[in-house]
Amino acid sequence: MSIKTIQLEKVQTEKGHTLANVALTYETFGPELGQAPVVLVVHALTGNSKVCGAKGWWQDVIGPNKAIDTNHYTVFAPNIPGNGYTGSAYLIENYREYSARDIAQIIHLGLQKLGISKVYAAIGGSIGGGIVWELAAAKPHFIEHLIPVASDWKASDWLLANTFIQDRILSHSSHPLEDARMHAMTFYRTAQSFRNKFNRTLNTEVGIFNVQTWLAHHGTKLRERFTLSAYKTLNHLLASIDISRGRGDFATAVREISSTIHIVAVDTDLFFVPEESRRTYTCLIKLGKKVHYHQIQSIHGHDAFLIEYDQLSRILAGIFVKNEVLLSEM
Repeated sequence: MSIKTIQLEKVQTEKGHTLANVALTYETFGPELGQAPVVLVVHALTGNSKVCGAKGWWQDVIGPNKAIDTNHYTVFAPNIPGNGYTGSAYLIENYREYSARDIAQIIHLGLQKLGISKVYAAIGGSIGGGIVWELAAAKPHFIEHLIPVASDWKASDWLLANTFIQDRILSHSSHPLEDARMHAMTFYRTAQSFRNKFNRTLNTEVGIFNVQTWLAHHGTKLRERFTLSAYKTLNHLLASIDISRGRGDFATAVREISSTIHIVAVDTDLFFVPEESRRTYTCLIKLGKKVHYHQIQSIHGHDAFLIEYDQLSRILAGIFVKNEVLLSEM
């Protein structure tokens, strides 16, 4: 693991707070910065900067000769401040004062400090997709290809409802991490996914259904690698996604975005539901934006962006071209 840190002396938040000495940690993969087009990858709620290589959470999509080929692109993968991956507690104590927009700003300031004035692509799954939407709205000419995956430009009423319940569990349960994670897994997947995987089979060793032991396992597994403060922080940031806030409406928020937008939805997503993504696509078409809509077919729901690698790779293949022309455009 090669974690690097960018120190930002001062950051002005959306709510008017001044943050001093903000630490943005990150990893890079592929050529050194400045030697190839840059791809920004923002992780999901319990993810981190380890996006490829051994134990990388998107290792089937990012890496040498993969869809996002690190022979041709430099991947910049930041840790969302507060995710706890590097031991940093930054943005945790007063997490309700911050938003996904602030995270987007911190990432942009970090890239600027590294001399990156534009990225070839910005891609993120779930909350990561919301953050790259916020970055595109704030810096409309910074991203050539905007790729929100299993995500949207705002937290819908349905998403707000789920994050509200998650917050209550995290604040009041006697086993907050485990219970919140078990609840979350029921809308990260689908009824069909559960039926295909478990089919009401029993775990005879403990005398309960396998679906119950599987949920308990995921709760315990998360507790071993995540912290309560990190979960509260990321859950709050998820609920804060809204590029129209303070800008009037969606049309105004996207007016100046010059990116080619590639919306990637999942047909069975119960979290960022595909109906919202299709509505976003229709609005963008009417506004004359360069936009494409892609849909992953899966029984697995929201988590399909972490499971259906072949489909996602085929979608990305048309975006991440591999030729020397890119180098001349840097």
